[in-house]
Amino acid sequence: MSPTPRFPSSRSALLGLALAATFGALGSSNALAQEKVLRIAMTAGDIPRTSGQPDQGFEGNRFTGIPMYDGLTQWDLSSATKPSAVIPDLALSWAVDPKDHTKWVFKLRPDVKFHDGSPFNADAVVWNVHKVLDKSAPQYDPAQVGVTASRMPTLRSARKIDDLTVELTTSEPDAFLPINLTNLFMASPAAWQKKYDAVPAGVTDHAERSKQAWTAFAANPSGTGPFKAAKFVPRERLEMVKNPEYWDAKRRPKIDRVVLLPLPEANSRTAALMSGQVDWIEAPAPDALTTLQQRGFKLYSNLQPHIWPWQFSFLPGSPWTDVRVRQAANLCVNRTAMKQLLGGMMVEATGIVEPGHPWRGQPKFQIKYDVPAAQALMQQAGYGPNKHLKVKVQTSASGSGQMLPLPMNEVIQQNLKSCYIDVDFDVVEWNTLFSGWRLGAKDPGAHGANATNVTAATMDPFFAMVRFVSTKAFPPVSNNWGYFSDPKVDAIVEKARTSFDDKKRDAALAELHTEIVNQAPFLFVAHDVGPRAMSAKVGNVVQPQSWFIDIATMTLK
Repeated sequence: MSPTPRFPSSRSALLGLALAATFGALGSSNALAQEKVLRIAMTAGDIPRTSGQPDQGFEGNRFTGIPMYDGLTQWDLSSATKPSAVIPDLALSWAVDPKDHTKWVFKLRPDVKFHDGSPFNADAVVWNVHKVLDKSAPQYDPAQVGVTASRMPTLRSARKIDDLTVELTTSEPDAFLPINLTNLFMASPAAWQKKYDAVPAGVTDHAERSKQAWTAFAANPSGTGPFKAAKFVPRERLEMVKNPEYWDAKRRPKIDRVVLLPLPEANSRTAALMSGQVDWIEAPAPDALTTLQQRGFKLYSNLQPHIWPWQFSFLPGSPWTDVRVRQAANLCVNRTAMKQLLGGMMVEATGIVEPGHPWRGQPKFQIKYDVPAAQALMQQAGYGPNKHLKVKVQTSASGSGQMLPLPMNEVIQQNLKSCYIDVDFDVVEWNTLFSGWRLGAKDPGAHGANATNVTAATMDPFFAMVRFVSTKAFPPVSNNWGYFSDPKVDAIVEKARTSFDDKKRDAALAELHTEIVNQAPFLFVAHDVGPRAMSAKVGNVVQPQSWFIDIATMTLK
């Protein structure tokens, strides 16, 4: 028997490319020396898309979405001691039609301008909805659809009522819509139109003209956010400068320039921080945490609404269709040892949310480390010391919220072997893995994997649970990658989605979470705490209980 394939070296060609670009980008000019410049090393292997709907997972929203753009709604990132909640952004208020729960009216913020000077208004909202929903619209961009439509799957149309009022319509009553809209960033229609008009006249194909216009827009984007793009070099760096005319005086930046650098390898990020080449790194190497503190760097962490799972396939022939196997895997993972591996920078997962959360419920299946119980379940399912189950998991070497996927998965691989499960891995680039998440287990890009290891934000009901277990969320609509389907679960989802009373909705979501833990469509492993390390000269840092963080309110000595 051949040995189980191990991961490829994390020092890949991509890393070498990113490192070379980093050292070239960090040479400071005389002009930059006069500015307050914040340099950030991301875990992403590339600069997230800048055209308004970022890719690279939620690291994209964190670094090219929220700084340069606004949505109708936003997450409150101002507190480290309470969970982030949805608050007004470009919409001042919103309300569902009491007679028709598929229609919402949003009142817009007046006197807001895009970076190019054009006005934000209801026409701009309609235009931005059409860019991801209306295939006949000139600005429709398939590249932005995948990372947007799956995050707001019931939104169907937008209609202008007056300059500062817009009506949004959903396919069915959906109490989650205001939360989902935090993912729809407003790009400037006027700035895009100039790019579209500048496409050579010889390009007559509508889709190609739109693609070229969006490519040009991405190189010089225009949103309404606190930072404006200044220089963009794909796969190397993005420089953003402060927007001194930002509409929210409390979030007008005090930092002149932000430089984003893709650096997917943890040790390289840590070395860059220690040598003074960057001021901020995401996910430092766990074995360097003590050294970083001793050298005066500040470490930030906070429990995030987040799950680090394997998501199982339920297609015919998948080894995970037997609930005994799924539960056995969950009982076989030593999460305490994994936490030690990560320097304490994780919370052991016993579900999507933990006890004390209003959505927790009362699951009968208790997730813990119990190898004998796991072995017993596997034997009931027909496996044992002389008959192992073979599984294949698709993962990445880095990426937004992926924590340290290679060493974490190697721990799981060794754990599961003691429970008669042999694990093989298919390691792909993060953006490929993330894009394949919506395409599903049937897609050729899954390479026959029967589980995928994509981390997920869990800050709202749709993101936390619905998109993974609803039959309506089958690919390519949303992220039910493994085609999990259960009529009872679908009924609970419907109850939660159509409950516009918070207490009733929480009760339905607790019922949903109970069913999810009992049926175990995931291998529940960890919750991230968002560890990041920064130079002591970075001030006013609020590490919220969120996947996101607000750069605009920070200071720099």
